[in-house]
Amino acid sequence: MPDIRASDIPAASPPASSPGSKPAGADSALPAPLTEVSAQRRFLLSRGNSALADRVFKWLMVLCALSIFGIVVLIVWQLVLRSQLTWHAFGFRFFYQTFTNPDSHQPMYWDPVNSLFSAVPFIYGTLVSSFLALLMAVPLAVGTAIFLTEMCPRALRGPLAFLTELLAAIPSVIYGLWAVFVLVPILREHVNPLLTQWLGWTGLFNNDNPTGLGFLAAGVILAVMILPIISSLTREVMSAVPHAQREAALALGATRWEMIRMSVLRNARIGIVGAIILGLGRALGETMAVTMVIGNTPEIHRSLLANGSSMAAVIANEFTEAVSNMHLSALIEIGLALFMVTIIVNAFAQVLVWAVTRGAPAQTR
Repeated sequence: MPDIRASDIPAASPPASSPGSKPAGADSALPAPLTEVSAQRRFLLSRGNSALADRVFKWLMVLCALSIFGIVVLIVWQLVLRSQLTWHAFGFRFFYQTFTNPDSHQPMYWDPVNSLFSAVPFIYGTLVSSFLALLMAVPLAVGTAIFLTEMCPRALRGPLAFLTELLAAIPSVIYGLWAVFVLVPILREHVNPLLTQWLGWTGLFNNDNPTGLGFLAAGVILAVMILPIISSLTREVMSAVPHAQREAALALGATRWEMIRMSVLRNARIGIVGAIILGLGRALGETMAVTMVIGNTPEIHRSLLANGSSMAAVIANEFTEAVSNMHLSALIEIGLALFMVTIIVNAFAQVLVWAVTRGAPAQTR
């Protein structure tokens, strides 16, 4: 059999091209068809380079953020500047000193005519009224938050939460009017006599004030005002607790109350404390409602039914009627102390709330 070599095999002729066919490589030689540019891309291309606009926007936002700190520093600087007379005359003794009336030999704290000023009764009134407010508001607020978060039917959760938070939108002067015409008569005619009868032996409820005004009335109205703040923040903190912890407690046989106590409240306790402190900050700085019901007497009494005053109330009452520059300086120094205390309390509370809610997704109710 003869050998067949590759050179002896005839080359295959290319297939005949049909009349409508294109030669190979013809498609690659033609330019790609142009795609239509969208309207959005045309708008962005027409604007050119936006690097300058981005830098301007960045520094504008930084300026807005720094302006907050600038405003706080400006307020502190003005308060310190305007209270120089009191600082030079009394120093830190302004916050703890006590004077004596030469005629009655009784303690005296506030005498604008003789330029004797002490912030002791106003600090005392602020602390007592705020403590009473927390004592009444915290159990109600935490109980409301537990019910809305863990026990309330879904259909009622939204309306009840809205009604609770609606209390925070009511102006303080409306609370004050309600307290004067509704709360104070109820306390004077029904509550105070019972407290005097059953708890008068403690000395905290001596009924020597027939008007019904005093620390107790101020504490009740403050409790109503701070209740929505504490309740709303407590609900946010409790909602941030993972559902897996609730399910784990229930799977181990815990009752609903045990699940709430061990899995929810235990993990949310830091945030709840922060919510309470934020409510305290609101109570410390409340002015109008407290001024209308506390009695506005610069004295210290053991009885919670007696008249008193607070730091915010004395500023609201006497600032426009200051009889001397020293009097005005003393009021501004009280405002400085109230401002610093409020800033510190609110900052501490925000840190506690953030410690619990950080990383938790926002929830829509």
